[in-house]
Amino acid sequence: MQYLLVVAVILVVIVLAVAAAVRSLIVICPPNRVAVISGRNRAVSDGRDVGYRVLKGGRTIRIPILERVDFMDLNTIPIDVSVSNAYSKGAIPLDVQGVANIKVSSREGILENSVERFLGRDSDYIQQIAKENLEANLRGVLSTLTPEEVNEDRLKFAQTLIDEADDDIRKLGLELDVLKIQNVTDQVGYLEAVGRRRTAQVLTEARESEASQAADAEEAEAAGRRRSELARVDADLIIAEQQNKLRVRQAELDAAGLVSENEAVVAGEKAKVTAEQELETVRIELQKRRLEANVIAPAQAEMQAAELRAKGEAAAIIANGEAQVNVLNRMTEMYKAAGPDAQNIFLLNILPEIIEQISSTVAGIDVDKITIIDQTGGGGGGLPGVAAQMPAAVISITEQIEAATGINVLSALNREMSPTAIETSARSAASDEPAALGVSGSFTTEVETAAEDPKGD
Repeated sequence: MQYLLVVAVILVVIVLAVAAAVRSLIVICPPNRVAVISGRNRAVSDGRDVGYRVLKGGRTIRIPILERVDFMDLNTIPIDVSVSNAYSKGAIPLDVQGVANIKVSSREGILENSVERFLGRDSDYIQQIAKENLEANLRGVLSTLTPEEVNEDRLKFAQTLIDEADDDIRKLGLELDVLKIQNVTDQVGYLEAVGRRRTAQVLTEARESEASQAADAEEAEAAGRRRSELARVDADLIIAEQQNKLRVRQAELDAAGLVSENEAVVAGEKAKVTAEQELETVRIELQKRRLEANVIAPAQAEMQAAELRAKGEAAAIIANGEAQVNVLNRMTEMYKAAGPDAQNIFLLNILPEIIEQISSTVAGIDVDKITIIDQTGGGGGGLPGVAAQMPAAVISITEQIEAATGINVLSALNREMSPTAIETSARSAASDEPAALGVSGSFTTEVETAAEDPKGD
């Protein structure tokens, strides 16, 4: 058991020794320091071979015995810069106090300069070197500027100093972070005299400025009143012009409105007339169609019917005419076949028609009665007298026939008939005369004695 304890102690010691050895071999560099590992050659950025390498933050492993590690701080180093009796431009001695902040540069190419110059040196040494260089540059910059420029534009003076000292500081491997001029004085009272002169000048300029400002104020006030009056007049003119334009525009709008109203009325009347014309056109078209339906179409139908009736009647007339022609042809043939008696036959055939035509003149006479007055004094000779007048009536009819046709019927019949036959025919014709004449009604014989009523009423 004791043996195991000893072994464990030995193992722990070995582990701690190994850890310590490894820890001594590992180089850890914080961000505000630079580790310079010396012992082996290496090429830098400008092509030179150096016997060190630089670690800016991070870690690395060094080779025991062959390499050594040194550290350089990158912290800011404040420097008080002060020069006395430094002649400025114009041979005026000045005293200048300022402050600057420098540090070891970590930029590639500049860091090597710092390693070669300040490795193993403390910050006081670096501060002293930088201060001497800055004061020398400050004296050089003061010789190019007048006291007024140095005192009045200190930012420009500080920037000129930075530009002048930057190259020298970089060659040392340092960086100039800040440079400020705190105080500028002189031992001969130049700046004080400049101040008094400037003060007097400023006071004079102030009084002149006050007077000028007062005059300018009065002038500005007068100009303001003048501008105000002019603005008021211009405003009145503008108002009047705008009012005139408003009246003109109002008149134009009224005229345009009146024109539009009249145009609307005319358009309305025109539309009304157009509508009435269209309505009248439709009405005429309807009347035309109604006329066509009520008058023209029936008239056309009636005309067509009349044409058809006329054609029918013409056909009937033509047929009757053809029939009559046929009848006349047949009668002509019969008359030709009858020989000498044809004329008598013709006369006998047409005699009833002639008598009918003659009697048609009195066909509308309605005879109610006939009174025969006896002129013989009551001897009974009235009726025989009437009968005795019948042959004379027949002869009168034949004369009328002769006057109408140019044919003497009695002479024609006398050549072929005996007197007895003629008389018999005449009596027969006389007995048929009332019927032939178309006289209707009762036939009454009254015999009155003329002696009883000599006046014959």
